[in-house]
Amino acid sequence: MRAGSGCFPPVSVWGRVMSREVIREVAAASAAGRMGFGEVVTRLAAAGVERYQVDFQLGDTRYYLADGTVEAVASHHGVVAPRFSADGIAAAVRGAQAGTLAYPAFCAQAMAAGCVGYVASMLGRRLVYSGRTGDAHVEWFPGARPGDGKA
Repeated sequence: MRAGSGCFPPVSVWGRVMSREVIREVAAASAAGRMGFGEVVTRLAAAGVERYQVDFQLGDTRYYLADGTVEAVASHHGVVAPRFSADGIAAAVRGAQAGTLAYPAFCAQAMAAGCVGYVASMLGRRLVYSGRTGDAHVEWFPGARPGDGKA
């Protein structure tokens, strides 16, 4: 049978199903501390994810796909410190990059630094961490910098 006839859904639906499966697999592995940021970004981008947004207060992560669909997955949540510390966020990022801080510990440290959530943009090759009052801290993907033609 060809896609879109009989029991097979159209190809675009299969693509969304596969993307959902990849998103859920990546989210579970990351939440358990079994997958680092580089692999997370690589697998999500290959599945068509352009960006994702983590909300620590709500406890969910929303994945935005190139076709306009959005997939939400439950994620880390907790009490966020009242004051935002860009230095605290940067320290958490460095720990994650060095492999000394798995994602669950990274989330705890980010919340302790006053981070309510962040956006990871595969297209923009950056992460933007936000605080309660709109304070923000930007971290670039390894190898990306503003104005270098890669962002």
